[in-house]
Amino acid sequence: MLRSGPLPNLLADAGVRLRAELAALIVPPACVACRASLARAGEPLCVPCRRALPWLRGPRCPRCALPAPCDPCPAAEAAFAASWAPVAYAGAAPALVAALKFRGALPVAELMAAQLAAGAPPELLRDAVLVPVPLHPARSRARGFDQARRIATGLGRRAGLPLTACLRRGGPPTRQLGASRAERTAPGRLALRTIGTVPRRALLVDDVHTTGATFEACARALRAAGAEEVAAIAWARALPR
Repeated sequence: MLRSGPLPNLLADAGVRLRAELAALIVPPACVACRASLARAGEPLCVPCRRALPWLRGPRCPRCALPAPCDPCPAAEAAFAASWAPVAYAGAAPALVAALKFRGALPVAELMAAQLAAGAPPELLRDAVLVPVPLHPARSRARGFDQARRIATGLGRRAGLPLTACLRRGGPPTRQLGASRAERTAPGRLALRTIGTVPRRALLVDDVHTTGATFEACARALRAAGAEEVAAIAWARALPR
């Protein structure tokens, strides 16, 4: 029986890629957002949808990543010191996240990593060690990959930053997608622990920053294990309704 480690991870990655390649042979590649035919395989978005991504522009709170002013700041007392995201979780963004998580569209992770590397504030990346937000083991086995680790790996390769998967998820699997703010922020909802050496300056990486509850739980676990500073970066930021 294969256990977690480099070889099983490589085999799982190969399986995900093989399924995607076989699907491309049967069904022509299509934009994950609008389903229009793509000129070539490997590009997750058509040109119009790429241009229509809801980029977050203008002044933003460095703490919660929401457009400023954010008074009262939802991250004023958070365990993470700063956060950032390049796009709003709107328009084509939810379709990209769903395609990555639930359909194994791995090129989406590379697109997200490239956009994070291109636009992230330099002070957020400086001297940081990337720490992917861990997926629950049951979901990781079901999907065959961990989307946050995929994004963090691509970001680390582009930004020249080290990565350590020093967080582990425990307890029963909890579904953040679709949960209310009260459910997401309920004490003890996310069971997290650290393994190995925790970096002095950690930069958490995830696909979506919604309420900040996941980042908060991860940051608290890292701080309790000795991290001096924790910041967070995500590809998309959910905006208040």
